[in-house]
Amino acid sequence: MGKPTVLWIVGSVAVFLIMLGVVSYNGLVSQDEGVSGAWSEVQVQIKRRVDLIPNLVNTVKGYAEHERGVFNEVTEARAKISQAVKIDASALANNPLLQKQLLEAQQSLNASLGRLIAVAENYPLLKASENFRALQDEFAGTENRVAVARGRAVRATKDYNQSTRTIPTSFVASMFGFKHKDYYEAPESAQNAPIVNFGK
Repeated sequence: MGKPTVLWIVGSVAVFLIMLGVVSYNGLVSQDEGVSGAWSEVQVQIKRRVDLIPNLVNTVKGYAEHERGVFNEVTEARAKISQAVKIDASALANNPLLQKQLLEAQQSLNASLGRLIAVAENYPLLKASENFRALQDEFAGTENRVAVARGRAVRATKDYNQSTRTIPTSFVASMFGFKHKDYYEAPESAQNAPIVNFGK
């Protein structure tokens, strides 16, 4: 085997390895962005839910003005989750502490909404109002969207983590600092948001 043949083989192998590295790197970047995008979608759907709350509170207030403590509690919980939703999605995707804070804000909001729903149960005219029923439908649809977005975030994280551990991509991941991402895991108490069912 002559020297030019050896050089050609070595050059071909080097080009192949470089191309494999580029493809692996680009795939990791795409998956990393996918995780951030999935978290962004979770935030969008939570914000959509948060934006419905003033309408719900105002509708209930029209029938139950004296329940100020519950209204204040819902307003405070809404303010906390509104701040959590403003966090950069990329930072959220890479920071389990921020994910926990978002989860805790959701749990607080769910608890206060549960109390608001209990108040609504005491007012048959409120439950029968068309505006209130429309809000009920909006809440139910939004809860489904939040659940779907959470599922996508978990799947995107799983795909990314799998790539960072699979050869040959794992070599590229360790060379360029692509780290394992924690999964979004809600405790059982947070798995189900309060059911907004006003006696339909």
